[in-house]
Amino acid sequence: MLAKLHQQLLEHGKDLGLLAIRLGIGGFFFYVHGLPKVQAGTELWLKLGGAMGNLGITFAPAAWGFLAAAAECGGGLLILLGLLTRPAAAALTFNMLVATVMHLAMGDGLKGASHAAEAMFVFIGLAAAGAGRYSLDHLLFKGKF
Repeated sequence: MLAKLHQQLLEHGKDLGLLAIRLGIGGFFFYVHGLPKVQAGTELWLKLGGAMGNLGITFAPAAWGFLAAAAECGGGLLILLGLLTRPAAAALTFNMLVATVMHLAMGDGLKGASHAAEAMFVFIGLAAAGAGRYSLDHLLFKGKF
């Protein structure tokens, strides 16, 4: 019995791990981070988009802020579902890079930037690994996407 369980974990462990990561980070980014930012409106979008100034991009801050909020909300939902996981993770990697740079530019140090940096590395991993077997990507694209 233990040997069978061990064999199943060896066969499916990676996919179960990716599922757990997707459900956790996708759910939190959709519901806790993204949805409130999308619903907040222009005032918050201006503030979020202002972070692009740290990269030398100073035009259309509300548009950049909305894109950041939409990436967290929509990207989180897509990752949660395992649908278009790689492009969603790539978009969120960029989002978290901007957030990390913003925290460092504000003088928050590594401690202040750590949440964004940690999430960025999780998204890099998901962009590289994909959604795994237990996903809509696998069901629809047979792991080719």
